Amino acid sequence: MARYATSDIHGCLLTLRHLVEEELQLTPTDELYVLGDYINKGPDSKGVLDYFMGLQARGYRVVCLRGNHEQELIDAARKRWRLAWLGRLSRQATLRSFGVHRAAAIPEAYIQWLESLPYEWQLPDFQLVHAGYDFSLPPEQMHQDLHTMLNTKKYVLDASRLEGRRLLHGHVPTHVAQVKKLVAKRAGAVVLDTGCVFRHNAELRHLAALNLDTWELTLVENREPPYPIGRK
Repeated sequence: MARYATSDIHGCLLTLRHLVEEELQLTPTDELYVLGDYINKGPDSKGVLDYFMGLQARGYRVVCLRGNHEQELIDAARKRWRLAWLGRLSRQATLRSFGVHRAAAIPEAYIQWLESLPYEWQLPDFQLVHAGYDFSLPPEQMHQDLHTMLNTKKYVLDASRLEGRRLLHGHVPTHVAQVKKLVAKRAGAVVLDTGCVFRHNAELRHLAALNLDTWELTLVENREPPYPIGRK
């Protein structure tokens, strides 16, 4: 059995499948933890959700966490408009993948699956979350601050709050070289978002997976056909 973590697929289904099937060669006895942001920006958001839902249905041990992009789609589908739902290009790509013109028309099964996703996951040696925590809060509040857990781009790590666990998260596109450095020194906090969807950026445009037992980092370069990339 092997344990892996990855993050921030953003609709890049072909890249994801190559990572899981060819590089990791995932088996039903392995564990795969995915740290959010399966949708938006890239070309096939629906395909990515179908893939993860299909793996789970076939008995694969895949744990998917909620990211800010999943939350934004839930809010749009449920007509809660406290946040603007992305930019035009990213929004159109997502809706196009579902064959609909508005978020409320996305089939209910997908929205319910997204609503079922946990915000965090605890392993004996790792704490998993999409973005991070506000370590200045009291411990019980830190794990209830959902906005920070989904959206923060900066935090001051307090390792004592993690009780010996290392923090793994995504959300912040980080140059491959920097992620390699964090992994090499087995840092107390490691970001796994290597900006797969940003296919024109040579320092990003990779999907990363970390073996949680050996600390081997696997990187797959974006394999999608050309697509427009929307800006925030």
